[in-house]
Amino acid sequence: MNERLYAGFDLGGTHLKYGLIDESGAIVLKEKTPSPDSIDGLLGLLERLWRDLKKGHPGRIKAAGFGFAGFFSLRERKILHSPNYPSLNGFDLVPAFKKFLDVPFRIDNDANMAAFGEYKQGAGRGARSLVLLTVGTGIGSGIILDGRLWQGQCGFAGELGHITVNPEGSKCNCGNVGCLETEASAPRIVRNYTALAGRDEGLTSEDVYNRAKQGDPAARESFARCGYYLGIGLGIVINFLNPERIILGGGVMTTGEYLLAPAVEEARRRSHRVSFACCSIDKAGLGNDAGLIGAASWAGDQASLGSY
Repeated sequence: MNERLYAGFDLGGTHLKYGLIDESGAIVLKEKTPSPDSIDGLLGLLERLWRDLKKGHPGRIKAAGFGFAGFFSLRERKILHSPNYPSLNGFDLVPAFKKFLDVPFRIDNDANMAAFGEYKQGAGRGARSLVLLTVGTGIGSGIILDGRLWQGQCGFAGELGHITVNPEGSKCNCGNVGCLETEASAPRIVRNYTALAGRDEGLTSEDVYNRAKQGDPAARESFARCGYYLGIGLGIVINFLNPERIILGGGVMTTGEYLLAPAVEEARRRSHRVSFACCSIDKAGLGNDAGLIGAASWAGDQASLGSY
């Protein structure tokens, strides 16, 4: 009953997922609640949740980890830009957290935390190097090299959603053109289908998937085109990093072979055969729990360094 516990918080655009893991990485508790609209609401919620977690497990929680969508600067210890929470931009989170957190804690990018979660407890378990890509409304990614989370010089490594895969492609919100995110994510599947079908029906990527299952050729081609560009991105990753595993997660990957098969085939064509041969491409194993588990595991692994 006195085993150490570690808390993880994964902040998404609609929900905050949080919970506790034990020293083996098993989930002891997990919950979710709607994400607040403001920074004050977020801080108030986190303080209440932390108080409740401590009350339910007195003296056992030894560290806490937080995954936020955005660019967390290792130098400034601030989120410089967050697409989901503009009010976080430049906000000094660390001193705000120190007001109610009494254990060591860590803050990082949510995709990094998901990658670390898959590495520790999911489809990447046992690997020494891996790359996680989550394909949904956008494309997030995280990198593990030689058993360590690769954060880069300033903390911004692993933004594979913004590598160029189509120089003549669509304008991305980051300012670039033809990013992997603009060419292979859920909105692109819908745009592909609208163009191929010649009509705009207000569909979602799930609707297109259902039509693909029913044999709709335009729906299947919509996925194949996204798979083509995803495969280009995977080929770049394989040639550049020579990872042991590439793990694909996110809502779009539940569509299965309609996206995965063309992506793997294109990755095979785009990467050197010896590099492709020693890299496995697998589906993620932890689903929506990856960020929570990763944040908690990361905090636990780093707890010996103390709080910020």
